[in-house]
Amino acid sequence: MSDGSSIEWTEATWNPTTGCDRVSAGCDHCYALTLAKRLKAMGSAKYQTDGDPRTSGPGFGVTTHAAALGEPFRWRQQRLVFVNSMSDLFHAKVPVEFIRRVFAVMEATPQHTYQVLTKRSRRIRRLASSLDWPTNLWLGVSVEDERVAYRIDDLREVPAAVRFLSCEPLLGPLPRLNLAGIGWVIVGGESGPHARPMAPEWASEIRDQCQQAGVAFFFKQWGGRTPKAGGRELDGRTWDEMPSRVVTAA
Repeated sequence: MSDGSSIEWTEATWNPTTGCDRVSAGCDHCYALTLAKRLKAMGSAKYQTDGDPRTSGPGFGVTTHAAALGEPFRWRQQRLVFVNSMSDLFHAKVPVEFIRRVFAVMEATPQHTYQVLTKRSRRIRRLASSLDWPTNLWLGVSVEDERVAYRIDDLREVPAAVRFLSCEPLLGPLPRLNLAGIGWVIVGGESGPHARPMAPEWASEIRDQCQQAGVAFFFKQWGGRTPKAGGRELDGRTWDEMPSRVVTAA
């Protein structure tokens, strides 16, 4: 677990699984894939399984970590936790029984709020009825352009306490978002040496749709060579809106 995450919309990260495979354009310059290669070279135990070189890479093979399931019970202060910043909990190689164990940990630690983000929307839709959904779980899908907007419809079928969209890296306009049942939208540009640019009007258009629908809007970054290169202001201000966070004592 990592305290003080540099990700602006969370406070900490927790990785009971690691590794993934690229499935859409938003994955092309995956930061986690690059970081996993570095962590493998450093000898990090979690990153010694290689993935398929066509879609993954060194140290980025999908792996479950049962030992990590105990970590939330040891945190003394409540946290807003991004689950699997280095993986996708709903990857096909993550067994359903392990997903249930992760959910059980969330339910047993209601003082924390957990944020799960996936690109595997079809799998969550199929599994939704067979899982016990904790009330402190926010579930989101990545929507980088209109080609993957179907993920929003899948998300709407899932009984998560908060459903959210991560439009990062935003690679094209999303002028016709259906925000029914969605409680939060994050927008951000890509970062890294090969960052693809985000047009200002794409971000403003999503912000306007959120305002009209009464949905919390969070503008994470413009991106560029580094995450903070372009700053965080959109139309002269920062946008740090969050959905309501209900915390229950342990």
